Amino acid sequence: MNRTAIAKFCRSLPAVTMAIQWGDHQVYKVGGKMFAVISARGLSFKANEVAFEMLVETGLARPSPYMAQAKWLYVDDPAGFDVKDLRGYLAASHALVAKKLTRKAQRELGLALAP
Repeated sequence: MNRTAIAKFCRSLPAVTMAIQWGDHQVYKVGGKMFAVISARGLSFKANEVAFEMLVETGLARPSPYMAQAKWLYVDDPAGFDVKDLRGYLAASHALVAKKLTRKAQRELGLALAP
């Protein structure tokens, strides 16, 4: 999956905004909170504990600098991922972040999240 396709998929998720930060990084957010970052060099996203450990252990990703404690991963070459798998990880990242928003924020953004 190339960076253009990743950006298109991230924008397709509910209530997403994108900002350019730190020079040229495309930062994708839900409710003002980051869930994915695309840079000229790679891709970062939040993962659950199981995905974090599995992707690091298999070498598909590495802990993201400065964000590893929050279970963020860094992928040097997103093209090496299966498209369906990468979309799943990005959607899961979006859901993890959206779930942490207040119920009021979730309602205002039109997010239909489980209680």
